[in-house]
Amino acid sequence: MTDEQRRDDVRRPRREADWERRRRLAEVFGDVLPETTRDERDAEAPDEEPASERWLRSQVPPHHG
Repeated sequence: MTDEQRRDDVRRPRREADWERRRRLAEVFGDVLPETTRDERDAEAPDEEPASERWLRSQVPPHHG
């Protein structure tokens, strides 16, 4: 290997594998995106009150009923 080839190797970063890139990004940013999308998860019935709304209503004190 010539000196010029060694210098080129130093200047050109090694291409990281996909799993290495994902791990590095997860370390910096955390898991930003969920593994599944909203439409892949079990959806509530359209006429049913969302769970967040049910929770909010259950937190109202009795005297505000």
